[in-house]
Amino acid sequence: MSETSQAPAAEPGQSGTAAPSWLWNKDLAAVPREKRTWGTYNYAALWVAMSVNIPTYMLASGMIAGGMNWKQAIFTVFLGNLIVLIPMLLNAHAGARYGIPFPVFARASFGVLGANIPALLRALVACGWFGIQTWIGGQAINAMLAAVVPGWGAYWLGEPLCFGLFWLLNLYVIVRGIDTIRFLQGVTAPFLLAIGLVLLLWARQQAGGFGPMLSAPSKFKTFDEFFLFFVPSLTGVVAFWATVALNIPDFTRYAKGQREQMVGQALGLPATMTLFSFIGVAVTSATVVIFGEAQWDPVVVLSHLGHPAAVVVAMIALLLATLNVNVAANVVSPANDFSNLYPRRISFKLGGVITCLIGLLLQPWQWLASYGNYIIGWLVGYSSFLGPIAGVMIADYFLLRKKIILVEDLYRRQGFYEFSRGFNGRAVAALAAGVVVALMGLAAEPLTTEGHPDWLRLGAGILHQLFHYAWFVGFGVSFLVYLWLMRRQRTG
Repeated sequence: MSETSQAPAAEPGQSGTAAPSWLWNKDLAAVPREKRTWGTYNYAALWVAMSVNIPTYMLASGMIAGGMNWKQAIFTVFLGNLIVLIPMLLNAHAGARYGIPFPVFARASFGVLGANIPALLRALVACGWFGIQTWIGGQAINAMLAAVVPGWGAYWLGEPLCFGLFWLLNLYVIVRGIDTIRFLQGVTAPFLLAIGLVLLLWARQQAGGFGPMLSAPSKFKTFDEFFLFFVPSLTGVVAFWATVALNIPDFTRYAKGQREQMVGQALGLPATMTLFSFIGVAVTSATVVIFGEAQWDPVVVLSHLGHPAAVVVAMIALLLATLNVNVAANVVSPANDFSNLYPRRISFKLGGVITCLIGLLLQPWQWLASYGNYIIGWLVGYSSFLGPIAGVMIADYFLLRKKIILVEDLYRRQGFYEFSRGFNGRAVAALAAGVVVALMGLAAEPLTTEGHPDWLRLGAGILHQLFHYAWFVGFGVSFLVYLWLMRRQRTG
């Protein structure tokens, strides 16, 4: 960027002159009003494209594998998506009003430099999701080769090689740029829906109809047993989209208005997630009848289709759809977040390459080793960080700033959002408080075992439950602490 480049002006949707700033680049700039063209259909379609994915299937199927019956699992998915829709729509407001992306919006509460803290935390989670989706794609390639190449299934390097191949394919699409990503979004989403229907019909045939395939009972004998699994599962559903609940301004910055993005999201998210989750629930319930145990991994189920040609077609469709979701949902936001670190040197493409590399380092195969690792270890675990970020940003924008942001000052030093050397220490402290309280339960878990005094085990057991509510606990603590600290500063 040249030294004469301009940052966006203070009025929403307008462009004007501003002091030169290294905090600005074309990817982070506010979208002018005339370029905000997304309507209700675009946002509903966006959620259809992002919700129809293998992790959605695995989220629901993991609940069946964990002991729920199909009604309990569907209710949990639907309720969790209604809950997460609330912070989603609240954070979306600033994007639609001011045309700014998430890392820039975070500058209003955390400071022009402090915003890098929530942006990087959110980016690291997205990197983990990128790795998970890439591992799933690699498994699909491996299953496809096993169906057509004799002896491939016994080759010990098969899975790592296929993972590396799909990782390189993702990298290629990212380097090609945003136009390739937009093309993928337009043509691949129906493929995964078709895969889901194929699995549903296959499971129905193998199980002998919908009655037998949905007959698997809940493994929980009492409400207390059910509730102990329901709470982390519900938190996992909320955490599933807690990432996009933060960076939703990256998409709503293109909205024609608030009504379009709100109605589109309200129509697209809960309905699509619930309907596609039903496929995961039904098929996994059927595997109890077919295989004698719940099989929560759809790639494994697809490999049992029988005819090699059917397996190949299904895996190719899965690959295309996974590639689309992976790049759209797990690269766009962290690429912007990494760009926010040094806008003049880190472009969107370079940010995408960084995402790919970190996703590799986070060892996604560990998170997919079991449904427990996936739901409680991964989803609930990272919600400890994302809930507090949402608490700070929502408290700041709606209660302290009354939805008023000086956009021009978001792109320059020594402006309104400079705070103390670019950091709002109160926001960082509130974030830390939420994270610590949410994670206290995890730290207390070792004290719940035999060998400790009863009073200590009881207290540790109560604290341990905090971790199962991680997103909710972190959100509430950071929300309240931030308001208290900021109002104390004003009256002090």
